[in-house]
Amino acid sequence: MTDSLRVRIGVAGWGNPPAKRAERDPGQTHLSFYAAHFSSVEINSSFYRPHQGATYARWRDETPRHFRFSVKMPRSITHESHLKRCATQVARFYEEICRLQPKLGAVLVQLPPTLEYDARTVRSFFTNLPPLGDTQVVCEPRHVTWFTRSAHNSLRALGVSRVAADPARYPTAHTPGGAHRFAYFRWHGTPHVYFSKYSDAKIAEFADTVLSCQANDAWCVFDNTARHAAWDDALQLMALVQRQAAKGKPALIADE
Repeated sequence: MTDSLRVRIGVAGWGNPPAKRAERDPGQTHLSFYAAHFSSVEINSSFYRPHQGATYARWRDETPRHFRFSVKMPRSITHESHLKRCATQVARFYEEICRLQPKLGAVLVQLPPTLEYDARTVRSFFTNLPPLGDTQVVCEPRHVTWFTRSAHNSLRALGVSRVAADPARYPTAHTPGGAHRFAYFRWHGTPHVYFSKYSDAKIAEFADTVLSCQANDAWCVFDNTARHAAWDDALQLMALVQRQAAKGKPALIADE
């Protein structure tokens, strides 16, 4: 744990759970209501379809100054092109998401489970991503070949953070890798991925893991959204982190 750890906790997507929607003010959007509770969000819809720059700009303007977004890279780049010969697609995507600035905190590159680590492809793809201010690139690989010392060192040299995921497919997949100053946790729900709510004990374990990570920034994203478990899990984790902050541990950063 560093002395300056900044923690952001949020959900993959900002759809309000049915039980929360009655709390919205008349005319208040899902996003603005969400942003009143959390300091960050992961945009997953970009994986499936493009959004106009004006849409990203509207989302940027709907949120407070301190709020931050991460955006998932399109599947046409990761799952169809497999990170190869996709410069035009990447340029178009970055042209769209730049409208989130200065609130764009991270770009998530989630890879298909079948995509093996290839040093040349990795170096070429990540080296040629357009620069976008202080935006951090994070990668969620899901093939065993990415969880080696050489792959870790390669991502670290490129300044790319490797996602720490739950459930972990391999022994080291639950811990952050690559660039060590930016930790990105994605929790998908167990035992039923995307559906299950986490137990109190598991969320307490997550809190300890986050607060002990060797990073300057830690992003925590709950992706168990299929039955709206993510919202309450995120709030519960936030309360635990704030409780630890009151004891002298790093504070949850909700404004800057």
